[in-house]
Amino acid sequence: MGNADIVRLFEELAVLLELTGANSFRVLAHTKVARAAESSTVDLVNLARTDPKALSSIDGIGSGSAAKIIELVTTGAVKDLAELRSQVPAGLPALLALPGVGPKSVRLLWQERGIVDLASLESALAEDRLQGLAGFGPKKIQNLRDGIEFLKTAVGRVRIDHALAVAESAIAHLRVTGVVSAIEFAGSLRRGKETIGDIDLVAVAPDAAKAMEAFCSMPGVSKVLVTGPTKSSIRMQDGLQVDLRIVPEQAYGAALLYFTGSKEHNVLMRGRAQQRGLRLNEYGLFTDDGQDAPQDRHAPIASRTEAELYQALGLAWAEPELRETRPLDDICGHASLVTVDDIRAELHAHTTESDGAMPLLELVQRAKDRGFHTLAVTDHSRSSVQAGGLSIERLLRQIDAVREAEARVGGIRVLAGSEVDILVDGSLDYPDDVLAQLDLVVASPHASLKQAPDVATARLVRAVRHPLVHILGHPTGRLVNGRPGLEPDMHAVIAAARDSGVALEINAHPARLDLRDLHARMAIEAGVPLAIDCDVHGRDGFDVLRFGVQVARRAGAGPEQVINAWDAARLHAWIAARRGR
Repeated sequence: MGNADIVRLFEELAVLLELTGANSFRVLAHTKVARAAESSTVDLVNLARTDPKALSSIDGIGSGSAAKIIELVTTGAVKDLAELRSQVPAGLPALLALPGVGPKSVRLLWQERGIVDLASLESALAEDRLQGLAGFGPKKIQNLRDGIEFLKTAVGRVRIDHALAVAESAIAHLRVTGVVSAIEFAGSLRRGKETIGDIDLVAVAPDAAKAMEAFCSMPGVSKVLVTGPTKSSIRMQDGLQVDLRIVPEQAYGAALLYFTGSKEHNVLMRGRAQQRGLRLNEYGLFTDDGQDAPQDRHAPIASRTEAELYQALGLAWAEPELRETRPLDDICGHASLVTVDDIRAELHAHTTESDGAMPLLELVQRAKDRGFHTLAVTDHSRSSVQAGGLSIERLLRQIDAVREAEARVGGIRVLAGSEVDILVDGSLDYPDDVLAQLDLVVASPHASLKQAPDVATARLVRAVRHPLVHILGHPTGRLVNGRPGLEPDMHAVIAAARDSGVALEINAHPARLDLRDLHARMAIEAGVPLAIDCDVHGRDGFDVLRFGVQVARRAGAGPEQVINAWDAARLHAWIAARRGR
């Protein structure tokens, strides 16, 4: 049991409370606890066991919520949740996934038409049983039909690399056609989340009608969901939805701030404005004179850029990646975050000796061409048979080849390393006398990724404590939208890394992104250094660096916390110190 279980508890409570018609403040309070647990670097389960009174001192968790957490931890269940589940049909919450359908509509469908799940909704639509239901006119009924069809074909949340490719292609199309004067993607994609539900584009256009026409007729569009003068929505052939909003030039910054989110950050920003007698919306920051119109009649105090909006509220800039649940004081004016340009070394790369696509010399040359001062060659160890793992004899030959490649290419330091498998008991795949001959050891789990959490924790802790390990690679072995991987006690793993002087890897491949952002923030707070590595396999393998950097930025990492953002002298001194040389 961990923080994720607490998140699921309060998210379900919030949904069920909405469906039963509970006070909106109660719903919001439970949602707030879920977000607090999701973003907390504290092990709330352990806190509930060791110091339960301290739970209610955490921002967002009140005494009543703390009691529910303690009940969950001590008994494995929560009475309030069981009671709510008994009141709500099990299939009803799934209807909330329908586009444009909220809790009030779902509750009405349930209570007035006996609809309890998606199947009964389809039957009601087929039999025209929604006619005459308050709030369900012909347009809304058609939207329900379209929504059901969308759910059947939608891809769900997609990996960030896929969403980014779609967004950048759409932006490039609109720019090259000359129909927009400014455009940027917003939403969770701009905040750098690992998976994306849909894409939000915010633009300024001299002729909105032409911009919408160009958007809706882009290559790859399978259906135009809705189109209008200020907003159009399309579905791409892969099922991903893309929304374009055209806003006035003077409101571009306010719209970008609003549609970037997160919802929680927007709430905090609006609260900040209210404290100053102001009103913030997607059109700008205004004097609060009680007007309810969507666009105020008088000029805004600030609206053109996000920076001037923050400044007008007495705040320093907040990077988009930090705009989640954290307090404004934590993220506004945060020290400079690491950038792609800061990364000067790659410490996890494969060649054709294992499962890489590039021969050694090509890999080294490409790293040099990117301006890196250091490259670590880390082919797989012998247990990774499916990946062409190196026997001891092959590894020793590769060490010599690495030395020769460094001399031949010149101008870049090339380290002889290995991505050594962490075996099921936490031991390493090569004996110590072989590991000692390597410049760098990245220890990673690849097999037995369904171990019980306590077993996985012991496994990783033992590997981290090995005196010849430099970096713990992709610690959980998860695949985004694929497999969950190991679920160790990351607090224990991070503590072991801190005590041993080992760095934790953020694997930048968008299929991994492991460490995830929360674990990376936990590492930073514990003083554990990070390594952002591309895990290079293909010829375009270095290009995934941007995704690992975004994870680090979401964690609040600056260049100081990332070992391959250091200069060569400092990095190599750290590597040598790990070996006690």
